[in-house]
Amino acid sequence: MIIESNKNPLFKTISSLCSSKGIKKEGLFLLSGEKIINEFLKNPNSEIVYEIKIPKLASITNATVIDFKKELFDEIDVLGTHFNILVLKTPIIGSVSDYKPCGLEVLAPLGDPGNLGSLIRSCDAFGVKRLLLSQEAANPFLPKCMKASAGSVLRVPMVNAGTLKSFADNKHIFALDMNGTPIDQCDFPKDMLLVIGEEGQGIADIPFKNKISIPTANVESLNAVAAANIALFYISRMLQSNK
Repeated sequence: MIIESNKNPLFKTISSLCSSKGIKKEGLFLLSGEKIINEFLKNPNSEIVYEIKIPKLASITNATVIDFKKELFDEIDVLGTHFNILVLKTPIIGSVSDYKPCGLEVLAPLGDPGNLGSLIRSCDAFGVKRLLLSQEAANPFLPKCMKASAGSVLRVPMVNAGTLKSFADNKHIFALDMNGTPIDQCDFPKDMLLVIGEEGQGIADIPFKNKISIPTANVESLNAVAAANIALFYISRMLQSNK
């Protein structure tokens, strides 16, 4: 199948997958990047609908291959990978209402897809059991989020949750906040939910019962993902040592 016009209906469908609206409407997303794709193909856990082939490269899957002329391919290759792109079916993400954590879990309202992807990668690295995506969070299947996660979006269990504020009364929550109790002075239960505030805004005066902080010198606070990395490392090691 060769597509040469940006007015082609299939091209319009695929190009819409660069936006959250298109991903939700079509139930599809783009997987870009040679390394991420090669890792995915070792153990594919989502259905491949199309392979968009860059003109100079051979096909790498048994899926339906679409050839775009270079100008059209460049429009789809928003990350500048210069490698074939896969169109996959979006995994179904369930929702949670009557919430109680099981193990170390994370609640994220991060609206920047790059930050969310980095956080998802950290969740993968530190053995987080599940990531809750609040209503404020970016779509995890956006190309920028997928790239920042290095493919971890396809491995970390995720569920959709309510607004960040709707979790305020949950006793299982430990929220990162610059005015909280220093993390090394806290005892953490084996079943807990770590809340990562939005960049800059933090937890926006939401009255979480347990607030924890990461002490710093010379700077007022860390960015959201840096703070999350430190907290996840510390808490995961503490929980391991208490087994």
